[in-house]
Amino acid sequence: MRFVVHFDRETDGRWIASVSDLPGVHAYGATRDEALSKVQALAFAVLADEIENGERDAKTLMSVSFDATAA
Repeated sequence: MRFVVHFDRETDGRWIASVSDLPGVHAYGATRDEALSKVQALAFAVLADEIENGERDAKTLMSVSFDATAA
């Protein structure tokens, strides 16, 4: 499964990364790379929770990737 990461920059310089296919999965970082690392960790935690609660079939996540090329 491929998740697209969207980035935005706040007026104070912080970066925010969001995974649009996972509602509520947003993370801030001082740098773009830090925001990406944090949002990936959060996404994996959400996906694991969904699997544990029977909301998602683990077989759909045999391959997970993040496309972080979006500006």
